[in-house]
Amino acid sequence: MLQGRQHLLQLYRSVAWTRPFSMDLKDVVKRLEDLAPRSLAESWDNVGLLVEPSGRKTVKSILLTNDLTEAVTEEAVSRQVDLVLSYHPPIFRPLKRITSSNWKERIIIRCIENGIAVYSPHTAHDALLGGVNDWLAKALEPKSTEPIQHSSEGGSWSHQVLLTTSSEEDAIRVADSLKQVLKSRTGTVSIVATAVLVSCQESVLALVARELETCAPNVQINVTQLQKAPRPGYGMGRLCTLEAPITPAEAVAKVKKHLGLEHVRIALSPKATMDSHTIRSYAVCAGSGASLLRGVRADLYLTGEMSHHEVLDANVQSGATVILCEHSNTERGYLKDVLKGKLEQRLEGKVGVVMSEVDRDPLVVV
Repeated sequence: MLQGRQHLLQLYRSVAWTRPFSMDLKDVVKRLEDLAPRSLAESWDNVGLLVEPSGRKTVKSILLTNDLTEAVTEEAVSRQVDLVLSYHPPIFRPLKRITSSNWKERIIIRCIENGIAVYSPHTAHDALLGGVNDWLAKALEPKSTEPIQHSSEGGSWSHQVLLTTSSEEDAIRVADSLKQVLKSRTGTVSIVATAVLVSCQESVLALVARELETCAPNVQINVTQLQKAPRPGYGMGRLCTLEAPITPAEAVAKVKKHLGLEHVRIALSPKATMDSHTIRSYAVCAGSGASLLRGVRADLYLTGEMSHHEVLDANVQSGATVILCEHSNTERGYLKDVLKGKLEQRLEGKVGVVMSEVDRDPLVVV
């Protein structure tokens, strides 16, 4: 009998040790943003927590997907996950209504109904050192790599407004007034003795000026544009060099193996053949790379999608061979190969992290 009880106790301890625990949603979001700060994302993007259930939300499991489709949403509901991390933001353009007539709106309704939070990192992981573009660049085993468009140090603000008031009381009054009109995502306000310092984007300067006309009309104001140094290793796309030149055929084989694909599309530059050793450098951009890669000096462009005329420009104008893999195929493997492990480490094993089994690129070769 004693041995039986000891066996049950050991079994209970092993189950309790291996099962995921839980973490407050706010703590999960903080750790996601510590990993890839929203300041790294492009200004046009919509990243961060996009759907937040009401009340205090506890997260026991996270579903990783490249796109939050209706099929993935039903998967999230059936697997009873608490948070979906969707690489692409399911809410991108502003919603004027939430009805059942539009598939993206139906997704939001289903998530809210089932208490599922939604988070999207998107271009924050495009720019991240060790992020999706570094993962994609590894397909051809580069000798060296650097961002095509560097991220900047010094946070997300482009300007600072400094004003000195006559007393600390006035400084507090002015700062409080500015805080009421500025949200944390559009600017910060701090006080040093009788001085008030506002950090913000250029687009917010008019709002600050209008408020100061009311609360501090006779105070002199100094506006400074911040100069930001490049952030080493961080930025959009990657420009890479190879140890030795390879052929387009070898590049295709390596890309297909790295991405787990049976087919890719290739457009050879006029000076190349499939078996000529013409690739000594290459530029990558996960997703849609035409605008970032335009004019980049490299023998090969590797990306998800480009239009017909953009491919012609790359071939003829830039002299580059182009390999296209379809948009999400250049991103999805990063979630499985890299991000899943990073999240498990950041969340200290307290939250289960699983991959979607139904997420896939909508385009297939038939």
